[in-house]
Amino acid sequence: MQQDHAPAPAERQHFPVRPADLALAALALACLAVAGTFVHARQGVDQGRASLARQAELVERLGLTDLALFTEARYTRHPSQADHNAPFQDHPLALEHFPSGSVLPPAVLGGER
Repeated sequence: MQQDHAPAPAERQHFPVRPADLALAALALACLAVAGTFVHARQGVDQGRASLARQAELVERLGLTDLALFTEARYTRHPSQADHNAPFQDHPLALEHFPSGSVLPPAVLGGER
């Protein structure tokens, strides 16, 4: 006996999930995450400005000097106070042996930045 089985009206048909559907969902999720980073950054701008103003007032009140950016060479610790010839103290054609010297741009002569 062979019976023909007709789907019940309330039964739903299931379609297979294609790889392109998964890729599209992942792309949409990534776009939402990027949009979320912009929203989060925008919310932090006002808080950052208030914090920067407090820090600037503290620096002014305490009379602090420049920020020490690196701890390696004396010409990268305080760029505004560095001797312009300090990177070449060993030899004028010596290679830079401190990694921070390749990150920090050379000082501008004349004091203008």
